[in-house]
Amino acid sequence: MPAAFPWPIHQTTLSNGLRVVVSPDRSVPLAAVNLWYNVGARHEPPGKHGFAHLFEHLMFEGSAHVAKSEHFALIQACGGDGVNASTNPDRTNYYQTVPSGQVELALWLEADRMGSLALTQETLDNQREVVKNERRQRYDNVPYGRWTEVMVGLAYPEGHPYAHSTIGSMAELDSASLADFTAFHDTYYAPDNAVLTVVGDVDPEHVAALAERYFGRLVPRGSFPAPAPEPLPRQFGTGQSVTLTEAVPTPRVFLCHRGPQWGSPDTAAAEILTTVLGRGRGSRLYRALVTDRRLAQAESGFMASWGLMHYASMVMGACAPREGVAPDDVLDGYVSVCDEAARSGCTADELDRARTMLTADWLRELAGVNGRADALGQYATRFGDAEAIRTRVDLLDAVTADDVCRVAAETFRADNRIVLTYLPEATAAEVEEDAA
Repeated sequence: MPAAFPWPIHQTTLSNGLRVVVSPDRSVPLAAVNLWYNVGARHEPPGKHGFAHLFEHLMFEGSAHVAKSEHFALIQACGGDGVNASTNPDRTNYYQTVPSGQVELALWLEADRMGSLALTQETLDNQREVVKNERRQRYDNVPYGRWTEVMVGLAYPEGHPYAHSTIGSMAELDSASLADFTAFHDTYYAPDNAVLTVVGDVDPEHVAALAERYFGRLVPRGSFPAPAPEPLPRQFGTGQSVTLTEAVPTPRVFLCHRGPQWGSPDTAAAEILTTVLGRGRGSRLYRALVTDRRLAQAESGFMASWGLMHYASMVMGACAPREGVAPDDVLDGYVSVCDEAARSGCTADELDRARTMLTADWLRELAGVNGRADALGQYATRFGDAEAIRTRVDLLDAVTADDVCRVAAETFRADNRIVLTYLPEATAAEVEEDAA
C-alpha cells in the first residue's frame, strides 16, 4: 500500500555519522525539525537512573550561543511552535515546527546544544527540583500514579536496563555530580548517535547543506556504552500477583504480559490482538465486562501493546470493578476473555475492524509534518532505515486470524501474567475486618 506513505524520503549521512532524513511536502509552508538521540532510560548506568529524562529539561537551559530558555523564544519569535521533547526507555527526541524559511534557525539551535550545552551547577540544581515536582505531580501524588514504575520492577529481572522508570530515582539524581551529567551528555549527545529528520516545504539538498554547515563540525563519539540486555524468554516463566493499599478512590487492577519482540512480524499481530480485545465499545473486553456481565467500569481502552526494543515488549491492561464488584471477580472476567482469545483467536470482522482502526491511527499520525518527522526518526533509529516506514500498513494487512490466535496463546498464559491490584485504604480495612 504505497499510499500509506506517499511522500519521498531522502537520506544521507554526514562524515561525522549524523544521519539526515528529509521528506519534502510542498502542501504547507512549514517544516518540522525533529532530532532523535539513541539514548533513553535503558542506557543509564547503575546509580544514575533518571539522567536521560533530566536531560530533556537541561537541553533547554542554554548552550554556547543560546541563553537559558532562548530556544523557545527564538522559535516562537520566528512564527514556529510545538517546541518540546520526550524521553522513553529507548530514546530521547527534541522537536519543533517552523515556517519553512526558518529551518536554518532550528538546525543551528539543535547543533549548538548538541555540541556545546551550557551545563552549570545552578541549572542542574534548578532542573533537579523541576523533575522532583514533576514526579510528585505525575507519580507520587496521583492515584495509581506509580503503577508503571511498580510493574516494570516486577516484569524485568533486577538490574535489567528496563527494570526502572524513565522518571528515575530522586535519590540518585541528588547524589550525582555536575561532572556525572557532563559525562553523560558528552557520551550520548553526539552526531553519530542521532537522527535528524526534516519534513515539510524544504529542498533536500538545501537541508543536507545546512546540516553539514551546522552539525558537520561536531566531533563523533565513535562508540557508545549501551547495556546489553540479557535475552528474555517469550514468557515470564511464573505468574505474579501483588496488592497495594494506597489512598486511591476505587480498586483498580493492572495486568502485564510479556509480548513478542518489537519489530518482529508478530508485533503487528499483537497490536491487532490488543485492539480486538481492548479498544473501544466494540472490543471483547468492553462487551464482556461492561455491557454483558456488568463487572467493570466503562473505559475507552482495556489493553494496549507497549513496544520496546531487545525482546522487552509488553502487553498491558487495566480495569476497574463496578461498585459492589470484587477486584478478583473483574480480574477473573478479564482473564476469561483473554483465555478465549488464546483458544479461538478472532473473527474476520474483528480482524477487519482492528486493521481499520490501526491504519486510521497511522494515517492521522502522518497527517501533520511533526508526526511524520517523528515517525521517520523512529524508523531510522530503530530499524536503521527510514524507508522501513513504508511497510507499516503492509504488515498490518498481512496479519491473519491464525497469527492473532497464536500470539494470544503465547501471551495469555498463567506463567506470563503479572497482576497488580490497588485497593483503597478503606476497602483494605473492611477486608481485614471480614477476615477476622
